[in-house]
Amino acid sequence: MPEETRLPSSPPPEGGDKAAAKSPTEKPVAAAAPPAKPAAPAKPAGPTPQPWDSPLVASLKRQFGSGVQALTYLGQNYLEVDRSLIPEILEILRDQEQFNYCVDITAVHYPKRERQFDVLWILYSHPRKERVRVKTQIAEAESIPTAVPIWPSANWLEREVFDMFGIQFSGHPDLRRILLPEGWKGHPLRKDYGIIQQDQEWVQINLGIESGQ
Repeated sequence: MPEETRLPSSPPPEGGDKAAAKSPTEKPVAAAAPPAKPAAPAKPAGPTPQPWDSPLVASLKRQFGSGVQALTYLGQNYLEVDRSLIPEILEILRDQEQFNYCVDITAVHYPKRERQFDVLWILYSHPRKERVRVKTQIAEAESIPTAVPIWPSANWLEREVFDMFGIQFSGHPDLRRILLPEGWKGHPLRKDYGIIQQDQEWVQINLGIESGQ
């Protein structure tokens, strides 16, 4: 019998069956973009001061109206007072409301604010077992009346505020530095104060040695 004639088969396309299955007009599919990450949740805002009401507050508002704002923050009651009402309100708190102990006088510096300083009196009443804070704002060139006639212990507290912030207490009997030497330049608790430079300068001039800072 004559041998069967076989036609040569064409070679398979590159890539095997998968390549052969692709249509010549088919475009490659782009990889899917990963899902966007959800936005981070906003951080909850901190507590804000709330109005404070009490018989003490009602009495002060009857006398001084909008010159006194009463607020409470994290359980701490305080009065924001117009500067012109100091020391009248401090006297009322001592004489009428029995705040017989001046715990502290301090300040906070806000360099970018028009009235750069908050001055604060922290008062305590032993008969009432109650604490209150009084706060007022003053500008760089302004002074605040001394509280020494009201609480004699304010003498040293005001000297410390003067020493650290440079705030003047008019009528103070002996307003001078209490923590730093008299020759010290500037007031270290102001936020724009370069304490290391001043420390190095003072130590070199007065002690003749290099500062340890």
